[in-house]
Amino acid sequence: MTHAMLKGSNVPLQATTVRAVLRWTPGSGAPDIDASALLLGPDDRVRSDEDFVFYNQPRHPSGQVWRLGKKRGAEGLTDTIQTDLSRVEPSVGRILLVASADGVTFDRVRSLRILVHDAASADAEPLAYFDVKPETGQETALICGELYRRGEGWKFRALGEGYSNGLKGLATDFGISVDESEGADDPLSTRRPEPTSPPAHTAPAQPAPAPPAVGPEQPTTVQPLPGASRPLPPEQPAGVPAQPAYGYPQQPPAAQPAYGYPQPAGAPGYGYPQAPAEVAGAQSGYGYPQPVTAAPDPEFRMPPQGPQFVGR
Repeated sequence: MTHAMLKGSNVPLQATTVRAVLRWTPGSGAPDIDASALLLGPDDRVRSDEDFVFYNQPRHPSGQVWRLGKKRGAEGLTDTIQTDLSRVEPSVGRILLVASADGVTFDRVRSLRILVHDAASADAEPLAYFDVKPETGQETALICGELYRRGEGWKFRALGEGYSNGLKGLATDFGISVDESEGADDPLSTRRPEPTSPPAHTAPAQPAPAPPAVGPEQPTTVQPLPGASRPLPPEQPAGVPAQPAYGYPQQPPAAQPAYGYPQPAGAPGYGYPQAPAEVAGAQSGYGYPQPVTAAPDPEFRMPPQGPQFVGR
């Protein structure tokens, strides 16, 4: 049976090992919560700084009180303190169960609850729970509840007592020596450990490439620039006849006659009978009178003509 508790109420515990679970709902602007425990002697003060179990000292030297750490569940985030009540030193009469926020007030924490479980029954319902409500909302540390001796057994009491000066003020009130100086090596410093990031990977320096081996000097070939003129072929030696064009004998160059003028000797006019060679000064060619020739042959007859030449 689970006991829903009110502030100041208590419930006896039959379990020998209990887990006190702090649970809250994360959200925008909500602080992170840390669970801690203080083991108090007969005078309601710690016997030494070792009686403070928190994030910088997560286990008591006796081994009977330790911090399990944070988890994310379906109903929110949790941080847990576990205690073996059957083995707690006889001089310890009370164990305070504390919630602290890192510099943020508890009015921004939603649904803060402390649940007490029998550690031997992991899946069982909690033995008791208490919804912690800050009194002013300006608290930065809260004593949510306590485990205390009653006769031969133990009980759990719901408290909800707040501190506006945080975990440091609460711990100091119960006799803890807190060193808040910069760079303090005191393990009981209430300064939260800073997350450490791995050193940036530095690529090994690459060796400089070795210079190429020097071999025998090679002759330099000068390439002609694009568009540069090609070298001229060697001249023909004197006395060597000019090479003819491929496949045809070469003729000495002849002067080309102008169109319509008498042709030089040896160049007959186009399409007309030529004058005998013995007729000196005979003109021929297109547009000029023809020289007088011998009388036509009386036996000459025109060859038969096709129908395209017959007059109509």
